[in-house]
Amino acid sequence: MSIKPSASAIDHPTTSAFSHIPVLGTEAVTALALKQDGIYLDATFGRGGYSRQILRQLGAKGRLLAFDRDPAAINYGKTIEDARLILSHRPFSELSEGAAAAGFEAEDAFDGIVFDLGISSPQVDDGSRGFSFRHDGPLDMRMDSTRGETAGEWLARADLGEITEVLKNYGNERFARRIAEKIVATRAERPLVSTGQLATLVRSVVRSYEPGQDPATRTFQGIRIHINQELQEIRLALPQALALLKTGGRLAVVAFHSLEDRLVKNFMREEANPAANIPSHLPIHSRDLPSPRLKLIGRAVRPSEAEVRSNPRSRSATLRVAEKVGDLAAEAKRR
Repeated sequence: MSIKPSASAIDHPTTSAFSHIPVLGTEAVTALALKQDGIYLDATFGRGGYSRQILRQLGAKGRLLAFDRDPAAINYGKTIEDARLILSHRPFSELSEGAAAAGFEAEDAFDGIVFDLGISSPQVDDGSRGFSFRHDGPLDMRMDSTRGETAGEWLARADLGEITEVLKNYGNERFARRIAEKIVATRAERPLVSTGQLATLVRSVVRSYEPGQDPATRTFQGIRIHINQELQEIRLALPQALALLKTGGRLAVVAFHSLEDRLVKNFMREEANPAANIPSHLPIHSRDLPSPRLKLIGRAVRPSEAEVRSNPRSRSATLRVAEKVGDLAAEAKRR
């Protein structure tokens, strides 16, 4: 997507959406090992940072399918006049369905798939989207502004326990209960309708925090992740991405906080070594063990010091890469 924020840096100043620089862009696209006539999928188009790099390296016969759930991103993508690019307004949890609708097979369709998880800078920097505590605006926080419940609507109906759990589990907020109690008490007197109201409320409860971090950071992160079901989207998307890859195809994923990265790391490790979760005492012959479906490519990659200096929001990014392998057990049985 774009110059991604970390949990602790979500509201630092940034460049314009039109001077778009994707985090770990060169590393992620290089990891795909692009073929000129290949077929690729950018699961998180954003403002086209990865897509533009891929298109520059594709030949005339290459194709790129790009997904985004944000209509603003899709509208921006329509300004790119390139017949090789196909846009799909869908969340990446609908990869299989969207690929089929775009004319690609449900399995073994792509030579590479790239994800740039989290929220993009254009979304943060547009106060009307409601993601930022530095830009006062409506309490929206929806990545897809055409559907679903807004943050304000959820805060108006959720009970104390649910708000506490969201702030604790998705925001890693130490003062989740205290903040949730304040939200419930405040809404009984007046509705919470703006990001400025919510940020001020949190600051009134949490007066001290980590140096350089606004007390509202974790609350906004937790609510945003819940409203957009971001972790569930990842859980649903990764198995679909694996099925859509051709044997030898690469999966590259850039994550921006520990909750995202843990899901990606565990998925890749389990698919690279599926037998690891089988108890060793079970009497299973080695030939009957499940075959790996992925091969890990290198170690996790993080931004260089130079990239972090030029873009502080990149500091928490982690790139993980894996390659789809054939079913060795099935091939052995066919022989």
